[in-house]
Amino acid sequence: MKRAPRFFCLSLLAWCLTHRASADELSYPELVIDDIKHVVTAPARWEEADWRKVGWTSLAVLGTAVVIDRPWRDEMRRHSGNDPFLKQAERFGLQYAPVVLGGFYLAGVATDNKNAVEVAQDGLAASIIASGLISPAIKLAVGRSRPRDNVGIAHLKPFSDPDASFPSGHTTEAFALATVISSHYDEAWVGYTAYSVAGLVGVARTYHDAHFASDVLLGATIGTLVGKSVVAHNKTMRSNKLVLLPDVSPGLIGVRIVGRFQ
Repeated sequence: MKRAPRFFCLSLLAWCLTHRASADELSYPELVIDDIKHVVTAPARWEEADWRKVGWTSLAVLGTAVVIDRPWRDEMRRHSGNDPFLKQAERFGLQYAPVVLGGFYLAGVATDNKNAVEVAQDGLAASIIASGLISPAIKLAVGRSRPRDNVGIAHLKPFSDPDASFPSGHTTEAFALATVISSHYDEAWVGYTAYSVAGLVGVARTYHDAHFASDVLLGATIGTLVGKSVVAHNKTMRSNKLVLLPDVSPGLIGVRIVGRFQ
């Protein structure tokens, strides 16, 4: 039930963005669908260096699970309590996320700031992909028990619990938004602020015994990578350039030509 208000807010925001985009040449729903295809088919375009990065990231997450998860949880439990600051920070990974996106959208419309509107558009797309598709799929496939269940750091029940611990959905959402926001603004303080808030979301989730450190690390990685990918892809799609994009579908691998012209 706690996710229902967020779902409603995101649905309302999506309608607003769609309504706004209908006056432009670029359809926002089509842009989101293209973002999903772009992110999901990304492994088909990876080169050797990209696969190496994936390997090192996987080792980092595994190493965190083996070496850090247990002592970090013990430390958080020693300091556990009802910290109002961390409680509010945690909400940026769920309740406050659509509020932030809606704020950018309304500010952009009110001041005719195209960049702010694009933050809302890219942020919503990244949220749908990262915390709405990828993170839940991994949660379901891995089925890791949460630390508060007190069954150990490696208790896995694949395909049994859609609300499992690995990765942290709050952290995924927070880092997806932080990445989109910082990618749209050159000011260093924007990036520092956005990623600091996102980091606090991850800390709060471990503080409240909802996630292990490795859950948070993977969530942050997913959110960051998806956010960067969506912003870069949409920047190309919004430009007036003719671009060749890979097109992967059942029984077909090819390219398609996309572009936007005034």
